[in-house]
Amino acid sequence: MKAMVLEEPGKALVERELPIPEPGEGEILVKVGACGVCRTDLHVVDGELPEPKLPLIPGHEVVGTVVSPGPGATRFAAGQRVGIPWLGRTCGRCRFCRSGRENLCENPEFTGYTRNGGYADYLVADERFAFPLPEGYGDGEAAPLLCAGLIGYRSYRLAGPGEKLGFYGFGAAAHLLVQLAVAQGKEVYAFTRSGDVAAQNLARELGAVWTGASTEAPPVPLDAAILFAPAGELIPAALRALDRGGKVVCAGIHMSDIPSFPYRLLWEERQIASVANLTRQDAEEFFSLAARLHFRTHIHSYPLSQANAALSALREGRIAGAAVLFPGSGRK
Repeated sequence: MKAMVLEEPGKALVERELPIPEPGEGEILVKVGACGVCRTDLHVVDGELPEPKLPLIPGHEVVGTVVSPGPGATRFAAGQRVGIPWLGRTCGRCRFCRSGRENLCENPEFTGYTRNGGYADYLVADERFAFPLPEGYGDGEAAPLLCAGLIGYRSYRLAGPGEKLGFYGFGAAAHLLVQLAVAQGKEVYAFTRSGDVAAQNLARELGAVWTGASTEAPPVPLDAAILFAPAGELIPAALRALDRGGKVVCAGIHMSDIPSFPYRLLWEERQIASVANLTRQDAEEFFSLAARLHFRTHIHSYPLSQANAALSALREGRIAGAAVLFPGSGRK
């Protein structure tokens, strides 16, 4: 099979011909139909996340078809379409797993980081951490749901019930969550890089009531803000935009250092929270919403062999929506 392989962090991926993997106990072999390109992939490839499995096949927004179940795997049959997200396996025994917080598992495995992911023709996955996908989405349309959607949804829930919501960074996650927010009657204020006309146009098209640069103040105080951009300097800016009792939610796995800021920005019961990973319950809830609302996913298609080009476009802020890789003969 063809695979794009990370051999050394900070270096470009290398195209390799590898044996098709065999599913182990409780695993499924999946033929990849599409794999989204996530900012977390950038953090892995660029060496900002420590100790990846090497050599590594990145990718954790995987949509594919089950080829064969491994020993003891009974959840999916050959031919079923599944989605495979970032959380690839948990121990099920630590205090976090036992208390319904498997996203904080002490001994987890992550798809495309500590186990091989979907920048390939095939991958194997723990069947307990694969999900049936809603009908009505093509493989490419469904791919961003697997992380941009799932982590975005967890961030959205943590932001609370406020009506005025700010998104800092309008990429793959924000372009899905704005649709959920609008459907639930919220007002969305979209903050982008200065001069990013494409992202601002997309935000307004999808229902944002205001768009502006990340350094601008919104026209009204916000009840909550979600930071999708991995820029620590935006936290003080987001705090300034909040109303009393508001919350800033940091949705990324990696962020640049947060500069010092005066306590008055945090006072009046403002909060800062982070989001880590996801749970299977998050996935079940979000896919139920995706089936009902049918999110519009704006994707930029790349053949698998152009994974480095897709990563570069994401790194340079040239993607409005989501980038998706297609192995084999192309887009589906």
